[in-house]
Amino acid sequence: MGILCEEQSRSFQAEGYLHLPDYLTASELDATNRALTRVVDRISTFRSEEVYYEDKTDPTSLKQIQHLENKDDFFQQLISTGTVYELAQEILQEEPIPKNIQYFNKPPKTSSATPAHQDGYYFMLKPCRALTMWLALEEVDESNGCISYVGASHQQGLREHQRTKTLGFSQGITDFPRSDDEERMVKIKAQPGDLLVHDAMTIHLADKNRSSRSRKAIGFIYYAASAKVDEAAHANYQRQLDRDLRGEKKI
Repeated sequence: MGILCEEQSRSFQAEGYLHLPDYLTASELDATNRALTRVVDRISTFRSEEVYYEDKTDPTSLKQIQHLENKDDFFQQLISTGTVYELAQEILQEEPIPKNIQYFNKPPKTSSATPAHQDGYYFMLKPCRALTMWLALEEVDESNGCISYVGASHQQGLREHQRTKTLGFSQGITDFPRSDDEERMVKIKAQPGDLLVHDAMTIHLADKNRSSRSRKAIGFIYYAASAKVDEAAHANYQRQLDRDLRGEKKI
């Protein structure tokens, strides 16, 4: 028996995303938050390219930490074993390759909106078979920047992207929103422990945090074993991005 019921599997295939409430138990969520605290306590030891702040001079504006799996054994186990990994395997119907587990936040008042994008644009895969999973660590609603998905957009191919000024999301779709995007867009509210899953081709975005609350989450990325990365193009993109961010004094 799989993790998903037949209705959930059909919904993911049709819409390109899923919302799975209470995916982590309270004790599992506690353990995740404790591990995250251990990582944040050591943040000064990490490379600047792996840590993003909304304001580099303000430690409270921490926005993103890359590759948690390399920073604490808990996160290495979280992404490579157990039900999250098994869920990726079930959806992809082949071996999932764990690529990154990231911390995301939208600090109160200072955060930017996340532009509409498709993760597949960053991944540079052939074929583009990959998943992103997003685990809410706090309550997420329209006031603090919940995620919106454009239903069935994963079936429409890769849209044109261009450079944005949003730290951590350097590319956005150039012609968003089209009228059909707005008709199919759904905002997803989430509680701590809820898991969102989307196809790498699914268009998604998030509003800025207008509240006085933070919006902390963990993101998982899995590539299908059959997907091959254009390594040269990906490395060139990352080098250029790092140069641009240094030039703008953002890292």
